[in-house]
Amino acid sequence: MFFTLSKVIYFLITPSNFFIFSALAGLLLLAATRLRRLGFGLAGFGLLGLALGGLAPVSEIALLPLEQRFEPYPTDGPAPVGIIVLGGGIEAGLSESRDQVIVNDAGERPIYFADLARRFPKARLVFSGGSGFVGGGIAEADIVSRQADVIGLPRTRLILENRSRNTYENALFSAALVQPKPGERWLLVTSAWHMPRAVGCFRQAGFTVDAYPVDYRTRGWGDIARFHGFASDGLLQLDLAVKEWIGLVAYRLAGYTPDWLPGPEPAASPGSASR
Repeated sequence: MFFTLSKVIYFLITPSNFFIFSALAGLLLLAATRLRRLGFGLAGFGLLGLALGGLAPVSEIALLPLEQRFEPYPTDGPAPVGIIVLGGGIEAGLSESRDQVIVNDAGERPIYFADLARRFPKARLVFSGGSGFVGGGIAEADIVSRQADVIGLPRTRLILENRSRNTYENALFSAALVQPKPGERWLLVTSAWHMPRAVGCFRQAGFTVDAYPVDYRTRGWGDIARFHGFASDGLLQLDLAVKEWIGLVAYRLAGYTPDWLPGPEPAASPGSASR
């Protein structure tokens, strides 16, 4: 129920969709004499939202606190026992139809998975990703299984989790699958803007992981005033940012994460400061 409801709500309130719906509703209301003022307001709000969200650095401001929450993993960091990569970077349906690996704008996830597998030849390799569609479909992990050689992943080391539909299930099913031992170092690879929610879910599942953020969309605080050359770029970033901020709130209320904005260190439990 949570999965289906989250998809429906996100479709309705995604900024790019919401602004379009607002503008269309305003145009329709212009035909009604008594509601013309409301129509002008809604249409203006929608058009202004599309312009500012697409061209102005609004999306940069919304994404940066998420992407900067975790530092990049050091190049000389210690070797991990295992590496977990979350799905989301491979277009499973298209990959199945075309019988080749087709990645999307989060394609850095499988790319760095292969790189880390090469750098740490003894690490266990976990790919966690089922189907993210309400109606089902082929799992991302199944595409990875079929195309492991193309991606550069050693089949003999792969552990595939193909049931998860969201980040909460990524963490829950991965923990049950590998049963990590206390003191083990596991790397979690996902998009930088998604890392806070992902780490929070793994932390709630009792699975301690070190963040390995990839797929950055911003350049840092020093370039926050940069305007977008194409409105579609800004709206895509704004959609991602709003989805993550809403996801953080929803997951905290559902008990899927222990903190509102998980960071490198777990939040102190109530009363711990007085001990």
